[in-house]
Amino acid sequence: MNSKELAQYIEATDSISKPWLLVQLRLKKLQESKDTLSAEDYAKELADIHQDLMKLGEWWVGIEDEAFGM
Repeated sequence: MNSKELAQYIEATDSISKPWLLVQLRLKKLQESKDTLSAEDYAKELADIHQDLMKLGEWWVGIEDEAFGM
């Protein structure tokens, strides 16, 4: 799945409020642009995505069924 397909999935499933999917989209876009970035820029972008992922924390605790559709 490329970033365009992932973005279409997020839109089609009304999942814009699911932060883990947005992180996946950012990672996919970064992966696709890796060849056009310097190693330093790539590492910087990856670190930024990682930092945002870590900020998500355990927001889902107690609402697993609702958040993940279990």
